[in-house]
Amino acid sequence: MAKINGCLKCLFIFFNVLFAIFGCLLIYGAVKSSAYSHQLSAVGGPSLAWSWVFAIGVLSISCLGIYAGCSEKELAIKIFAGFMGVGMIIMLIFGIIVVVTRNKLKNSFESASSEVSKTFMEDDELRSLLDGLQQSAQCCGVVSASDWGDHIPQSCDCNAGQGYGLGEFGGFGSSGCKTKPSGASGPDRIYAQTCSEFIFLWFNIFFQIAMGFFFGFAVVALMGLLISLLMIHQIKRHDGGGGASIAMKGY
Repeated sequence: MAKINGCLKCLFIFFNVLFAIFGCLLIYGAVKSSAYSHQLSAVGGPSLAWSWVFAIGVLSISCLGIYAGCSEKELAIKIFAGFMGVGMIIMLIFGIIVVVTRNKLKNSFESASSEVSKTFMEDDELRSLLDGLQQSAQCCGVVSASDWGDHIPQSCDCNAGQGYGLGEFGGFGSSGCKTKPSGASGPDRIYAQTCSEFIFLWFNIFFQIAMGFFFGFAVVALMGLLISLLMIHQIKRHDGGGGASIAMKGY
């Protein structure tokens, strides 16, 4: 005779199978995103090494949940419930870390921190990325055109028709043109708008997804914990009822 309600057991196993598949997808995503680990960490973003830990953890705990649900063993379900409780706390911590990192990065861009521009200028890949971004977003430099030093690239070149447009990305590059810094070579008229706002816009999208991801998983872990506790209660009630029945017969 089954110890756990059939519908609850099927629902428990079904969601663990889904999360096992999701864990495999996370591992695949971690492999693909490893190429961007350097660029993300260079501007103060979180290390993608944590994505490996999280992906493997999701897959392992899901497999444990499938085994616990199929076997109906109280010890396995208790271990799973423990992981759910710890996982909920970890997800909340990670979510808070993402919020703090986002605010720190936002303050760096808003205060026109030289550290931000230095990061882009010293990294060849980020420097090339910024150069390609400037023409499309109609902006120049990270925090100012002086980030480029004595040579302003042609991607900063601005004319009256471009300077008051919205650019390909909309909303950026609409502040007009200005004269290049004194003593610098390059185009005479450059975009007045810096690229910091546009760059942070894309980072902010990433951080918002990460926040929703971690806090969402915290809620899922809480639900998993509550279901596990309910399953443990049903097992104990079943075992306790069986013990009482045997005692009555012996009497």
